[in-house]
Amino acid sequence: MRSEILHLLRLEVALDLRQRAAWGGMLLYVVSAVYVCHLTMKDALGTGTWNALFWIILLFAAFNALARSFLREDQGRQLYLYTLAHPRSVVLARALYNAVTMVVLSLLSLLFYALFLGNDALAQADLPQFITAVVLGGIGFAAVLTLIAALAARAGNGIGLMAILGFPIVLPMLLAVMRASQLALSGAAWAETGMYFLGIAALDVVTVALAWLLFPYLWRD
Repeated sequence: MRSEILHLLRLEVALDLRQRAAWGGMLLYVVSAVYVCHLTMKDALGTGTWNALFWIILLFAAFNALARSFLREDQGRQLYLYTLAHPRSVVLARALYNAVTMVVLSLLSLLFYALFLGNDALAQADLPQFITAVVLGGIGFAAVLTLIAALAARAGNGIGLMAILGFPIVLPMLLAVMRASQLALSGAAWAETGMYFLGIAALDVVTVALAWLLFPYLWRD
């Protein structure tokens, strides 16, 4: 299974290299959203608003980036892939690749966000804790939305169904990372934020485990 996952990861990289406009579109969405916020709210952002707005932008960026996980393949390519690799290898490879994608996108979003909207909110923050929250949040969004994208694609109504299913399921993850990042911005100790980090990590593990268990039945249909 390890070799299958590695080969599938190489396939994902090769597909993205052929479709470089996809990464350009993701970055354009983030920069555009941040710039609009800069134009409308640059003088009215407290720490709480700064934090909430960042996570809202990142959540929509995650939906925009990960909706294509299982939608860029037609039925013929899916059938061909089914004959080559185990379904669990497919979903684990997609989840790993999406996690890396979201970590990179999250850190880039934070960079643009701080450049356009200022970094005053980070003045009193514990920066390692905040970056940890951003990374874990990106991985969590990737884990949840990979499973939702698979369900939506197999149902035949990708983007619309993904939005309907995704928001209620991703909400606990969003609330946890927002709370953890807010504590990090206030300079709280690791002992106080650690329980939130453990909860986010547990949600990530549970989501990946569910995808690993359920995806073979989706793929078979």
